Amino acid sequence: MVSEKKEPGVWEGFKAFLMRGNVVDLAVAVVIGAAFTNIVNSVVKGVINPLVGAFGTKNLDHYSSCLKAPCETNAAGEVTSGVPIMWGSVLSAVLSFLITAAVVYFLMVLPMAKYLARMAARKAEKEGTKEVMEVTELEVLKEIRDALVAQRASGSGGPSDERPDGRPGLP
Repeated sequence: MVSEKKEPGVWEGFKAFLMRGNVVDLAVAVVIGAAFTNIVNSVVKGVINPLVGAFGTKNLDHYSSCLKAPCETNAAGEVTSGVPIMWGSVLSAVLSFLITAAVVYFLMVLPMAKYLARMAARKAEKEGTKEVMEVTELEVLKEIRDALVAQRASGSGGPSDERPDGRPGLP
């Protein structure tokens, strides 16, 4: 009887997809990224924005220019006439991005890079020491070999190549 090859079902394929290492790593990265985003946003809103607000305003969203005059708004803030350019919100987004990027770089990327460099230097130092030990051991073995070859060539010291009765070989 010839056995038929069974194609994996949808469930088995889905299970194999989920068990791949990169999918799990990606999920962990997304969760950690979301948590880290909250930390960065808290630092920006709680520390950086008040410092910037001390020199100017915290809310740039209301700054605008009128492209086609007259720009008039009603009580709800909706534009009734004219064409306003809301450059304050763009400037606010750019500043928020730059501040967030600076916080991420100086509080996370730079310290992590320094830490990884220190760890790589320690690892290289350990491997360098091991390599020096291996080279030294190799040099000692070469010296022993050369000494044995020299002994054998000169015939002095070490085991004799002749028997006491004059015949060749070890006694």
